[in-house]
Amino acid sequence: MAKKSIITRESRRKYTIRVRNRCKICGRPRGYMRRFGLCRICFRQYALEGKIPGVVKASW
Repeated sequence: MAKKSIITRESRRKYTIRVRNRCKICGRPRGYMRRFGLCRICFRQYALEGKIPGVVKASW
């Protein structure tokens, strides 16, 4: 799925407004965080593993 979305993303589009932000890891179009380039699921997974610098789990 992710590879297929990358292929269609690179091709010339008829309407540029229809470009959809997708997760770099899984290609998911929803729940995308622009700052990190990841979807919410991959963001949580990478943050818990400590792979995203500066992101810590909140506790108050």
